[in-house]
Amino acid sequence: MEKYRAIPEGYMTVGQLAKKMGITVRALHHYDKQKLLSPSGESEGGYRLYSDKDIVILHQILAMKHLGFSLEDIKTRLVSLDTPHDVAKALAEHAIAIRSKLESLTNTLVAVEVLKEEVMRMQSVNFKKYADIVAQLQMKSEYYWAIKHFDDDIMDGIRAQAITDSSLHDTWSSLHMEAVRLHKIGASPDSNEGQALAKELWTTIEKITGKDAKMLTKFEKSLASLASDEGGTAAMDAEEKEKIRIAYDYMQLVLEIYFDKNKGGN
Repeated sequence: MEKYRAIPEGYMTVGQLAKKMGITVRALHHYDKQKLLSPSGESEGGYRLYSDKDIVILHQILAMKHLGFSLEDIKTRLVSLDTPHDVAKALAEHAIAIRSKLESLTNTLVAVEVLKEEVMRMQSVNFKKYADIVAQLQMKSEYYWAIKHFDDDIMDGIRAQAITDSSLHDTWSSLHMEAVRLHKIGASPDSNEGQALAKELWTTIEKITGKDAKMLTKFEKSLASLASDEGGTAAMDAEEKEKIRIAYDYMQLVLEIYFDKNKGGN
């Protein structure tokens, strides 16, 4: 640390730096103590002096702190700023971290807004369903909104099945896409393809409900409700909502024919 009789150009006291960067003097003392940022010089009067380079280092520290890094993490991430390459590298790493944080915050914001909308659509407070919606949003599932149509018994069955069969979400997604595809090509619900879909759909439903008669009836009613739901939120465009409506409407039709042909699927 260099000693100066007066404050030279390009240097500032701890108070001046704190004011310039919008932080407290105490914070700067703490960073010095933690060996994150020490003053580059000191005046004869004992004033700690910080250089313009220190401002850039402090900017690194504050940016990473804002992104959620601990002081220990920041200490290992700080890089030397002795060459243009060093500075560019530091800025590039900051940019990557900021983009990642922005993406995370954007996803969180979308999830919060979606959950708020679903909460208002439900007629009672149900934290189990809220948790299920959050879980579906984390998996980036477009079927999160369907949860409100299932009662607690069915949701318990879905949770239990998901624990033993991690592919349940993928299975349901593939059934949904197949329903959209069959409708698009004009396949009749009583066609071989339509009834193959019904069989796989019913097998999946039986796994979820444990073949309990009351649960099966509840699930059928839920599917009928799903078929009439616009689905999703304002964030989804009209085409996406229409696909969802078509899928569940087609599922309901193929199941009705399947039940007729198989006496209720038994």
